[in-house]
Amino acid sequence: MSILIADSGSTKTDWVLLDNNNIIIQFQTIGFNPYFQSSDDIYTEINNKLIPVLHDQLHAIKHIAYYGAGCSTPEKTQVVKQGLYLAFGNIHSEVNHDLLAAARALCGKEKGIACILGTGSNSCLYDGKEVTENVPSVGYLFGDHGSGATIGRTFVQHYFDGNLPIHLVTAFESAGYHREVILENV
Repeated sequence: MSILIADSGSTKTDWVLLDNNNIIIQFQTIGFNPYFQSSDDIYTEINNKLIPVLHDQLHAIKHIAYYGAGCSTPEKTQVVKQGLYLAFGNIHSEVNHDLLAAARALCGKEKGIACILGTGSNSCLYDGKEVTENVPSVGYLFGDHGSGATIGRTFVQHYFDGNLPIHLVTAFESAGYHREVILENV
């Protein structure tokens, strides 16, 4: 029996097909977040990029374990489940928050604290099976201290305020960035 595991952030999704704990296929697609993408968007990416890679193995997949950013409410989880259903049909799919994946990977079946630090950030208390407590993430704009969004925003603010060393300003502007380009794109 093969299981397809997905670890999805908003930036990328890592897919691993396992058979008897042996890695059969590893692949990467764009990231999915049901706050930003619809079931159809998810289906389209999976159908165009992942299904061709899995084609010879599709018959063997019996379970999909999907862990993703934004999968923290039943409504958002359903967006992903529907995308998976459109792509894979009736294969049993389990959709959970990426924080549960981090806790399971880090702590196994032991109690512990797990964190995600990256483009987004979050942390939780884990009882060995489920996340029991966490401060809800308020997204990359308001609550991801130390994330790529926070670091980028701080850098741009220092650029606008004239607080960057000249060699950074020169490199930044040589790459094609300046006030007007930034403001037009924000």
